[in-house]
Amino acid sequence: MFDNALAGRTAVVTGVSRQAGIGVAIARRLAAQGADLLLQGWERHDAERHNEMGTGAPASIVDELREAGRRVEYVSADFSDPLAPAEVVQAGIDAFGHLDILVANHARTTPRSSLAEITAAEIDASYAINSRSTFLLVKEFAGHFKGSDGRIVLFTSGQHNGPMADEIPYAASKAALAGMTPSLAAAVISQRIMVNCVNPGPTDTGWATPDITAAALTRLRLGRWGTPDDAAALVSFLVGPDGGWVTGQVISSEGGFNLG
Repeated sequence: MFDNALAGRTAVVTGVSRQAGIGVAIARRLAAQGADLLLQGWERHDAERHNEMGTGAPASIVDELREAGRRVEYVSADFSDPLAPAEVVQAGIDAFGHLDILVANHARTTPRSSLAEITAAEIDASYAINSRSTFLLVKEFAGHFKGSDGRIVLFTSGQHNGPMADEIPYAASKAALAGMTPSLAAAVISQRIMVNCVNPGPTDTGWATPDITAAALTRLRLGRWGTPDDAAALVSFLVGPDGGWVTGQVISSEGGFNLG
């Protein structure tokens, strides 16, 4: 049932191509608040990294939200292409006429590897997709923004709470997003766009092995992993009416994981 807190507002949500992912949970939350949505995904990455070829997640979430009464469009875009961020934002403008919210949830994840196994190609790909594309999405969103109450939410990881020695390209490229948040917030505040960054902590989207799951549980004081909806709840606050006084912040939603 819609509460209409976001009625009349349009959101771009990236990284929406896995049913188990945070992006789908965010899309459902924002739709439930009345927002119309442009969703982005890149199915090839999920097929390669998560073995989800043929699940039909993008089509099913679009159909689900349309049946609930929302206006929803989907675009497949590869953010390793430097032109893709502009194309995604333009697709939103073409479909809805205006954009009010950007949630940059997408991420390139890589197989775990040692420092000795890291290649220049993997470093470049991680920065291109996780960092550069997000930077360019913010630039394009701000360049097209015509409203007076914009919202941008980025996604980092938990690299500031402890080392991620077998995921260095991923951790470094996600750390860049946390690091750029205050500067981006300052760059667009005159447009009345609020920019924040979410660290969702260990989230059960089907990627973790039993050993990783058990290890994380030793630091999760509430006795469970996070769910995609835990992260989506924080995003819905930040992009909603009550988030209008929060900007330039990196906020963790991780069930006490950072308490050690």
